[in-house]
Amino acid sequence: MQTSIVDAWDQVVAFLTVYGLGAVGGLIILIVGWKIAGLASRAVDAALTRVNTTDLTLRRFTSSIVRYVILTFTILAVLSQFGVQTTSLIAVFGAAGLAIGLALQGTLSNLAAGVMILVFRPYKIGDDVEAGGHKGAVEAIDLFTTELRTPDNVQLLVPNGKIWGAAVSNFSVHETRRVDLKLTVDDSIDLEKVMASIRETLGNDSRTRPSPSPSVMLSELTENSAILTAQAWTTSAEHGPLKVALMQRLKQALGPALKTVSG
Repeated sequence: MQTSIVDAWDQVVAFLTVYGLGAVGGLIILIVGWKIAGLASRAVDAALTRVNTTDLTLRRFTSSIVRYVILTFTILAVLSQFGVQTTSLIAVFGAAGLAIGLALQGTLSNLAAGVMILVFRPYKIGDDVEAGGHKGAVEAIDLFTTELRTPDNVQLLVPNGKIWGAAVSNFSVHETRRVDLKLTVDDSIDLEKVMASIRETLGNDSRTRPSPSPSVMLSELTENSAILTAQAWTTSAEHGPLKVALMQRLKQALGPALKTVSG
């Protein structure tokens, strides 16, 4: 009886010696890895905070990626401490990641495009843009979508993949913009006087920049009409309101001589 108890105790001691030390070592690795992941994440976030062009969303995304990468290696090290063959696990995870990537390639494409947009900043919140075939003011930039507010005050969510793979027009980058107007007038009237009247109308609005000065040119002559192109410079913020105001004032100034005016 005593011999069996001694044998059992020896087996318990042997078990604790083999697996207990592994468990303690694994616990130490887990705690150290967890601490390092947190410190590295905060360090990356702090470093990116000092870069003025780095977006908050990109900072959080990058710091999270660093944290989870370190935690992944920590878990693999813990499993290896317990004798688990991590090589086969890595192969399984790789195959699973490939399958998930193929299934979510559209979503991952939007994610990659979102990261590129946040890094290179073709536009920022508040800009008026035409992106992905849509116009509006940028309300938010996420990793997967860009939120636009259309001129009629509708929320529009555009996938980042469609934006990054197409041309982006940002109407808010430069301080000034040019107002272009196309006017069709009766060619039987004195074109010099009409053009002088147009220049005067353009220059009389306080929102029109004096330099470059407003200009009018003859673009085309048809059988009974003359097509004129009028141009004036203003601030980007006043571009839309000024265009509408000038179209109204040109109609009043030219009267019946003006057939059509468009922007």
